[in-house]
Amino acid sequence: MIDRHNKILDVLAISHKIEVTALSEILEVSQVTVRKDLDLLEELGLLRREHGYAVFGPGDDACRRMAIQYDVKRRIARSAADLVEDGETVMVESGSCCTLLAEQLAYSKKDITIVTNSAYIAGHIRQAKDIRIVLLGGEYLPGPQITAGPITSRAAEVFLPEKFFVGANGFNEKYGFTGRDHLRAQTVRDLAEQAGEIIVLTESEKFNRKGAEKTIALAQTARLITDDRLGTDREEALRTHDTKIEKVPFSDSSSAALRERLLALTGGGASAPAGFSGEPGALGPEPRPEP
Repeated sequence: MIDRHNKILDVLAISHKIEVTALSEILEVSQVTVRKDLDLLEELGLLRREHGYAVFGPGDDACRRMAIQYDVKRRIARSAADLVEDGETVMVESGSCCTLLAEQLAYSKKDITIVTNSAYIAGHIRQAKDIRIVLLGGEYLPGPQITAGPITSRAAEVFLPEKFFVGANGFNEKYGFTGRDHLRAQTVRDLAEQAGEIIVLTESEKFNRKGAEKTIALAQTARLITDDRLGTDREEALRTHDTKIEKVPFSDSSSAALRERLLALTGGGASAPAGFSGEPGALGPEPRPEP
């Protein structure tokens, strides 16, 4: 993906629905170029097309979640990919940030082996040339498109990766990271036992949620990669356990400039482009919790 594709997702996060002609005006490219971009993004499952419009919210739940705050998730994934060397074997659990990490590794690294329980990740990077994908067996959970349970845990026992990348549903200051499904949470705990270093990838807003199931304890978390909206109390809880914390910008300058332009067009006195349906200040639909 290129920067223009990310800008399209930024526009849709604000407007939810926008006409091709309006996108062409905002991005200052031809309608032909916009249509090609939208075809690609629809193929990736990040939006859908409707009668000359681009619409936020693809039909697939995993794709819909990944499209929300896509740019910050992409920056988290890029930072995580910098930790991986060519020729390395890594274990990657499911979730938006982990999916984008796998994509980054698949297309920017050489001779990488990704061990995962995510059928979605395996499918997402299936066309990459210089990568090996090991999909762990087990009970298939169709919602998150993962395998989980004792068979998955047993299959993972033959691997000893140096790094295990995992997402999060929520956070508990006394324990650490949490989830919502007991079968998946147990699988995450089992996979973590195989790894030398556990690296959590998640947006800061997940720290405002709580889950009933324990996944990764504070003492286990070697490194956290998140965005710069992480609260100081959460950061202190992690640093008490010597967790290394990397924070990426929640929004870069180009995204901020685009947002300012859109808000000006809709609420700053200027005429909005034809086909723009966003409300001033809207940030997009409420994020759904990741499974």
